[in-house]
This record gives sequence, C-alpha cells and structure tokens, in this order.
Amino acid sequence: MTHSLARSLVLAGASGLFIPLSFPKSDLELLAWIALVPLHWALDGKTKVHAFWIGWLSGTIAFTGMMAWVVTAMTTYGKVPLPISYAILLLLTAYLGLYVGLYAAGAVWFRSLIPRYGFFVFPCLWVTLELIRTYALSGMPWGLLGYSQYRQIEIIQIADHMGVYGVSFLIVLVNVALAEFLSWLMPYFRNFRPARLPWELAAMAALLVTLSWQYGLVTLSETPFSDIPRSSITVGVVQPNVDQAVKWDTAYREETLARFDRLTEKLGRATDLVVWPEAATPFVFEREPVYQLQLMALANRAQAPILFGSPALRFYPDRRPYLMNSAYLLAPDGQLLGRYDKHHLVPFGEYIPFKSSLLFFLDKLVEGIGDFEPGTGSAVLTLTPKPKSATGGKAEATPKPISFGVAICYEVIFPNLVRQFALNGAEFLVTVTNDAWFGASSAASQHFSMVVFRSVENHLAFARSANTGISGFIDPFGHIVEATPIFTEQAVKATMQVWRPHTFYSRYGDVFAYGCAIICALLFLFGIFRTKESEPDAIAATPV
Repeated sequence: MTHSLARSLVLAGASGLFIPLSFPKSDLELLAWIALVPLHWALDGKTKVHAFWIGWLSGTIAFTGMMAWVVTAMTTYGKVPLPISYAILLLLTAYLGLYVGLYAAGAVWFRSLIPRYGFFVFPCLWVTLELIRTYALSGMPWGLLGYSQYRQIEIIQIADHMGVYGVSFLIVLVNVALAEFLSWLMPYFRNFRPARLPWELAAMAALLVTLSWQYGLVTLSETPFSDIPRSSITVGVVQPNVDQAVKWDTAYREETLARFDRLTEKLGRATDLVVWPEAATPFVFEREPVYQLQLMALANRAQAPILFGSPALRFYPDRRPYLMNSAYLLAPDGQLLGRYDKHHLVPFGEYIPFKSSLLFFLDKLVEGIGDFEPGTGSAVLTLTPKPKSATGGKAEATPKPISFGVAICYEVIFPNLVRQFALNGAEFLVTVTNDAWFGASSAASQHFSMVVFRSVENHLAFARSANTGISGFIDPFGHIVEATPIFTEQAVKATMQVWRPHTFYSRYGDVFAYGCAIICALLFLFGIFRTKESEPDAIAATPV
C-alpha cells in the first residue's frame, strides 16, 4: 500500500466516523459542517474509479455507525440469528455506501470537466443522490445529511422551501468551501506559493449561510404568517411502554388495556384528542367485539376521541387474509370517526420484497413478518374540539371541525408523503409508532429528529405517540415542545396550533431537489458528448 493510498483511506475513514457523530444520540451537529472535508482531501489526484471506492468506504463506515440498531431490530423483533443480522447490516450499509461512492466519483469527474468551477456542482450531486435514495428500491431516506441539524432551528427554516435537501445542500457547500480554502492555505505553512484562492466558492458559501440564517430569524418571528387564521387544540399522547416480548400475548391483553386506561385518565377531561401509539391494541380491533366495547367505554370515560393503532384484517378475492397497519379514530359515543391505512410499508418488516422469487427463503428466517398490504393514500381525519370558555365565562359557539393527518411509523421519514397530508387539508399532524424494537440504540432519537423537519417543511404542529418513546410535541417551526424519556410510562398533554399556512414546500414539493438532479443530468450529458468529441482527435494524433 502506497503512502498516498494509506493517507486517502485514513481520511475517508475520518469522514465516515464524523458523519454519524453529528446525528443523535451524539448530537455533535456542528461536526457535520466539516465532516466531508477529509473525504474531499482524500480524493485529491485520484481517478474516478479510485474515488468511487474511497467514497464507498467512507459511506459504509458512516452508515454502519449510524444504523447499528438494525442488528438489535433483527435479533429481538425478527428473531434473526445474530450472524445473519450482522450480515444484513453490512449488506444494507454497503448498499448505502454506494451513494457516497458515486458522489466521490462524480466529484472527481465534474472537477476535471470544469476545472475551476466544478466544485459548485458538488452540493447538487449530493442532493441528487439523496433524492434517488429516497425513492430507489422502496426508499431509504434515513440519515439524510440535513437531519443532523434538527436542533439548529434558525438554519433549518429554509426547509419550508427546499425541504431537508436544502439543508443538506448548504452543509455540503460549506464542506467543499472549507476543503478548498484549507487546501489553498496549507502551502503557506510549507513556504511555497499556493494555488489561486477559490474566493467565489468561499463567498457563495458564506452568503448562503448568512441568507439562510436571516431567513430563519424572519420566519421564526412569524411575521410572514400574521394574516393566517389560527386556533388551537389540546392533544394528549400516551406512551404505555409495553414490552415487545409480551405485546401480542393474549394473557397480557387486560393488563395492556388497563395501562392505557390509567394513562389516559391522567390526561384529564380538558383534552380534545388522545393519541395512542402504532398497533396499540394487542388484537385486531374490528374482529374483537368484547374488546371493542372496552375501548368504547374507555373513550367515553376520557370524554375525548381516541386515535389508536390496530391491525385491520381484510381478504383477497380468493379469501386469503391479509393485514393493514391502521389508525382508528374512536369518538366518546363509540362512533368510528375515520380510519387511516398506512400506505408506505416497511420492507422486511411488513412485507418481503420479491418474496415469490428472489427472497423466497426469508419467511423461514424471520418470525413475525406478516402479509401486510398498503392503504390507498394520505387521507386526513376530522374531529370537532370541545368548546372553550370565553372571557366572560360562557362557552363559545360550537368550534369548527379540524382536519389532521396521521403518519404511521416509517412513513414520517418520507418528506413528500407527509406533505400530501398538508395538501389534503391537514391543520396539524400526528405520527404514531412502535420503536420498541430499536432497543436503547440511537434509532429512536434519529427517528424523532426527522419529525422536526416534517413540521418545518409544512409549518404544521406535530404530536407523536411512541410505544416506548420518544413521544412528545413539535411546534410548526420545529421547536421541540416536549420529548419523553424512552422506556417509561408517560401521559403528556400540550396545546397545539391549528392553521393552514401552505408553505412553498407543501405546495410544490421537492422542486429544489429535482432542480439539482436536472443540473447534474445536463452536466453529465455535456461530459459524455465532450468525451465523444475528443475521441477522433485523440485517434488522429496517435502515431502509426
């Protein structure tokens, strides 16, 4: 191994370690702004092929550090043997590492294609690859670089126009500018003249960060939204902390329902909506009349609609059964106000891709994977809050019905899916999940951090109920109002803002990310044609 190659591998490994440290639980979010600097140095003087493998190594290390919780999920929830769990983790992270490898190879290529200004394309390339990752092979947008900044409220407000991809763009731009600036600066310490300062890149990075910060301050003042009508609703979320090992044991049904009853009672009667987590009922709600009556009685005692997760049993035309992961809205009088069916399922958790062909053997390895089918889309639910007392002590007129969207577990990590609820008239948002199978890993914190961006993108408040945590509330601008500890019984309540701001992002979606993809595609075609045009000249100049 040459000294140059060894140096590149060390630098790539450094970026691979820095990236996961910028995400929860470490929460060293400022590290993300320099995390890619070593990787860019490692690419200096490398061919596209070498750059790809260096980037792949860096990405694989980064995603392995970020997603080590996959082993916990597979062994405890899926009952997969430990060696196979590690193999699955490495296959997943090796796949995700390909995107960083493609970024590295593309960066080298664009730099050679446009020698002085190719680095301006680097952030576009990163965003394009994140966009592809969001949709390719069912989609895996976990760990998008922008998510590392969920606590930097001022900076992330640009997500209401550009989504989380806009924050990723900004981070990569700063990394590239720092890498180029430090490369320019280093020769001074070696007593020789450096190359020309890339002042355009440094100026652009500084300008965009400043403008993003200023935009965030203006947005957080709520001045742009002063003319939008708004009201409020009191929402309570229940975190029952039911052990996954006994969750579906029929012997524990009564105990589970008693726990929900006790925690719901703690919320009091001044609650407009009670939210229980994903698959809260340890039975199929529509198929258990006795337990249906218990839930109706519980809703009546709470004097508030209860949103709870439960499987829905349906049948194919040939009478074969299948399940749907659903959320039901039950009124205090026992009336079913609506149901939402999860429509973006978890691969290998709720269905097995290519089960009939390529992956036919997985139902022998994985316990608990049922045949789930997706719902039809982002339907909203509606409820009418309780009348609030006016200043004179009298109850106000009957409140207007309020619409809200429900994202079930995995769905909340997909920006475009959640924005559909806003487009369909949602005035606030709810997400229900069961993160018990993450264990005490960083996954629960990572999952929660993504909800912050869904709030900012659409400027809608979020209530989150998780079986074992993290449960809580996020305001329309991404402030975390409440966040419960994991693996504790909790019942928390908050007053949430209700309105319809209709952000640029909620109207038009990922136009920024697609714009980046178009720029990369045009430059790619330009590079291909340029290469073909130069080939005849090269042949003509070859001596015979």
